[in-house]
Amino acid sequence: MKLNLRLAYLYLFSAVGLIVAIIGSVRLVDLAFRVLVFKNSDVYEYSAAQVASPDLASKISTEEAKLQEEKIRKDNVENTKKQRQRDASGALSMILIGTPIYFYHWRKIEKER
Repeated sequence: MKLNLRLAYLYLFSAVGLIVAIIGSVRLVDLAFRVLVFKNSDVYEYSAAQVASPDLASKISTEEAKLQEEKIRKDNVENTKKQRQRDASGALSMILIGTPIYFYHWRKIEKER
């Protein structure tokens, strides 16, 4: 089998398509594990800053502090959901782009043999 420039191009892009599809699949499996098995692996908890000055601490009631904490918690949950959607979108895009590139170029290689 003679290796020419066209065949090298086909092998290169076939490999690139396969690698992109594999990376997308790994990212999708990772996301599935984080959502279904390791449910707290991507949950980040942040709390409101504590006020150091007693004068300022007296101005903020405990109810206001609880409301702030609840808002921060809700924002964290919402941000986690958005990040999961971005991860899924990226992984699916890699699979949907890489798979056809791989199969197209691999079929061309098979025809040239």
